[in-house]
Amino acid sequence: MLAAVLTVSLGLTGCVTRTAGLLPYNDPRDGYSFLYPNGWQPVQGAKGPDVVLHDIIEPSENVSVVIGNLESVKDLTELGGASDVGLRLQSKVIAAPGSGRTAELLNADRRDLEGKTYYLLEYAIALSSGSRRHDLVSVGTSRGKLYTLSVSTSEGRWPKVRDLFYRVANSFSLS
Repeated sequence: MLAAVLTVSLGLTGCVTRTAGLLPYNDPRDGYSFLYPNGWQPVQGAKGPDVVLHDIIEPSENVSVVIGNLESVKDLTELGGASDVGLRLQSKVIAAPGSGRTAELLNADRRDLEGKTYYLLEYAIALSSGSRRHDLVSVGTSRGKLYTLSVSTSEGRWPKVRDLFYRVANSFSLS
């Protein structure tokens, strides 16, 4: 009996820790959801992204979702592999000419969930001010749109929040 209780208890603990400290964000109108850290608040009046949430203690840490239209693309893989898409985002969005930023694609992975493909991209970013940031970007397509969830922090905080941010980025899903 004790073994059964311990087994169930340990099993439930494993389930709880995957989302411990995270809250769900659901946007049924635009068809996406993700988990974000407890204590993060919406940023009012953010222009461009569909949603931005930031840490109230470390306000430069944030998660955002941007939605763009795609022409004649039904599946993310039609845009290329994870590295191809990551390099394209790097040169056209993250470190676009004239932005004052440089970026390095550190990692590019693919995951498949419920019939949809997602790319998880990791970047080291240098700003014109000299500060450095670390971003994780989860990319997916649905209903003729390109969705990008980006979670960002300073390079100095990255080692402390790495696992948490990976959980956030990997929780991103499209309906």
